[in-house]
Amino acid sequence: MPDTPALVLASASPRRRELIARLGIAPTAIRAADIDETPHPREAPRAYARRMAREKALAARALAPSAATAEHVLAGDTVVACGLRILPKAEDEATARRCLELLTGRRHKVLSAVALLSPDGTLRERLSETIVRFKPLSAQEIADYLAGGEWHGKAGGYAIQGHAEALIAWIGGSHSGVVGLPLYETRALLRAAGFAIP
Repeated sequence: MPDTPALVLASASPRRRELIARLGIAPTAIRAADIDETPHPREAPRAYARRMAREKALAARALAPSAATAEHVLAGDTVVACGLRILPKAEDEATARRCLELLTGRRHKVLSAVALLSPDGTLRERLSETIVRFKPLSAQEIADYLAGGEWHGKAGGYAIQGHAEALIAWIGGSHSGVVGLPLYETRALLRAAGFAIP
């Protein structure tokens, strides 16, 4: 059986590490690059998600030791969009509250882009699109959710893998994509690059 190719995960997210483990893949290294994640003026959510995944993969490759020539680099980015509006990653409670107040009782899109950069420079990309609808949230439900703190650093101010899941009335698409790494799309990219995944 051939050796498994080396895979660098360009993310420090424990959620992405847990998700990729479900494919039977253990990254050889974790190498998260610090990039500017500011959307461009009038940038559409889909284009923004794809660009972020690409730039994370390229930035992680640039951080590689010179001897690391046979690495594949996997990067992902998850964007919560309400119409054409890209919602921020909530770094404070006020931002998380604004996001939840915007999303209550309505549908929104979660766009999860994956980019795989191969050693020869080939860049493969996939994008999953999921529709999520929160129940109408009362002020008390929002306050209770915010008090738990799991919103911190999460796109759109919520984590579907946590307490927010009980507040979601409907989802159409990829649950793993909303968590942070769409497994169907990721599996397809890795298999195309020569990874042996059942």
